[in-house]
Amino acid sequence: MYKLVVLYRKPEIPLAEFDRRYGEHLELVSRVPGLRRVEVARFVEAPWGAPDLFQLAELYFDDRKALDAALHSPEMAAAGQQLRSFAKGLFTMYYAEVTAGEERGGEEHDV
Repeated sequence: MYKLVVLYRKPEIPLAEFDRRYGEHLELVSRVPGLRRVEVARFVEAPWGAPDLFQLAELYFDDRKALDAALHSPEMAAAGQQLRSFAKGLFTMYYAEVTAGEERGGEEHDV
C-alpha cells in the first residue's frame, strides 16, 4: 500500500474559513480514482512544546501505480487547484510506502 502524505503549516486565514474550504477540498479528493482511504489529523501541543506543523493528511492507494495514476487524474487536478486557492505555499507532499501495520495485511506493531 502507498500513500500521499501532505503536511500543512498553520494557515494565515481564520481557522473557521480554513476548515470550511478544507471540507470542500476533501469532497473533491473523495472523487479521486483509486483512493482507498483518507485520514486527516491536526497536530496538538505535546509536553515538550508546540508543534511546528498544523495538520497532516494521508491519502491511501493500493500501490504505486494507483497513486501515480491518481496524481495525474482530472479529479486530483481539480482538488489541487482548489487547495492552492486558499493554502498555496502552506503544504508539502510526500510519497510513502506502508511497511508495517494493518495495511500490510499483518498485525499492527506497538512502538
